Amino acid sequence: MRPCVVVVAGTHSGVGKTSITCGLMVALRQSGLTVQAFKVGPDFLDPMHHKAATGRPSINLDGWMLSKHQVLDTFHRHMADADIAVVEGVMGLFDSRDGNSEDGSTAQIAKWLGAPLLLVIDCWAMARSVAALVKGYTSFDQHLNVAGLLLNKVGGAAHGVWLREALGAAGQTATVLGCIPKDDAVAVSERYLGLTMPHEQQQQQQQRDKSMPPYLAKLSQLVVDHVDLEQLL
Repeated sequence: MRPCVVVVAGTHSGVGKTSITCGLMVALRQSGLTVQAFKVGPDFLDPMHHKAATGRPSINLDGWMLSKHQVLDTFHRHMADADIAVVEGVMGLFDSRDGNSEDGSTAQIAKWLGAPLLLVIDCWAMARSVAALVKGYTSFDQHLNVAGLLLNKVGGAAHGVWLREALGAAGQTATVLGCIPKDDAVAVSERYLGLTMPHEQQQQQQQRDKSMPPYLAKLSQLVVDHVDLEQLL
């Protein structure tokens, strides 16, 4: 049976990809599913957050250091006892080892896995322009399946309506699975080498819930409240 898998990609770094991925992982876990996390590339910080969210080690899938066969073998071995895989991408969807190839990119891994993509877009300072952005990302590589859009950092209900109207008027067919409001209280903070570690995030919030760091519980609630999980599955 083909494993259930979704790849969470961003238009670029800093769009909230890790925050949404972790919130999604916790929400799926709390629904009773065994969630296996994966991270595109050699990153070690994001997988620490994944482990805190799923209770299982997150596994790296690197299309630059590993062959397609090795990536697929790694993926299927770790999916043996899981219900669903959530794969967090690296940087922007098409960013790779250089400007000419897709080696090491999120797009490459998604195609190797034959997995649908959820594209996370930072919409904070954007309205109608979202349609042009989505058109570019969905048409750049016809072999990718951009199955859903997660509109992040939405300013309010009216902003969400404008974004949906812009996409509809432009004939974009990718489904909007959620308009997630901007909430600085649940952002995973960053530093010069990337995200802070889960225990540091917890310390910053001055809480010590060892079963589930509070920031993950908040991210999960944000996803549950604003993302259509039934349609996603």
